[in-house]
Amino acid sequence: MMPGKVYLVGAGPGAADLITLRAAKLLAAADAVLYDALVTPETLALARRAKLIPVGKRAGLRSTAQQLINQRLIETAQTHSLVVRLKGGDPMLFGRAQEEIAALDAAGIAWEVVPGITAALGASAALGISLTRRGMARSVVFVTPRIGPEERDSEWLKAAIGSDTAVLYMAGDQAVEVCAALAAAGMPLARPAALVVSAATPDQQVFFTTLEGLPETMRHRHSGPALVLLGEVYADALAAATTMAAATVQSGATPAV
Repeated sequence: MMPGKVYLVGAGPGAADLITLRAAKLLAAADAVLYDALVTPETLALARRAKLIPVGKRAGLRSTAQQLINQRLIETAQTHSLVVRLKGGDPMLFGRAQEEIAALDAAGIAWEVVPGITAALGASAALGISLTRRGMARSVVFVTPRIGPEERDSEWLKAAIGSDTAVLYMAGDQAVEVCAALAAAGMPLARPAALVVSAATPDQQVFFTTLEGLPETMRHRHSGPALVLLGEVYADALAAATTMAAATVQSGATPAV
């Protein structure tokens, strides 16, 4: 049997109806789907006839090693005609797609990438606030913070400090350390920030705070994937949220955030 073809497909930021038409068609036709932990059940339901194979990776939780994912992908393609490798967001952004493509190339298996909406864009839509703004924010950077005694890479810090708007992926588990590193590198403690948890899902949470207040704000979120957005584009929303919270306290009610 000739090996099948593998499609590396972006599942988008959360909701099943935010995937592309092409992604939906491929899921409906797929013989097998290897999916990440962040893919929702509603999205998986689009793969009505496929064998579903979980290969989840979540920070701090039990995960499948990348080398094993590569091997399973190859083995599945050798026994199935149309294989979908379903990744949260977009496959080509913080998705380890290049490693999987290299493994498929080495095994002589055909592949194709189908883009998806990355979490930063889903979060921006949820906030109703653009990542860029004329006269205020002309640059945007997406980074994954790296903190730890064995980490030598400080390029993410330089990128975050040097951009008008910075989006931090996978920062939730080390919020205190990440914020301290940013402050030490020169980011003002008063820098406006937005925290979006489980963007584009029914469990979505939205908070506005500052760099200084981020660690405390993180304590009030649920356990879903969190995205941190930093920049002056969030100043107006932060001011409005602060005013609303103050008015709520003065009225004797319990603040929502």
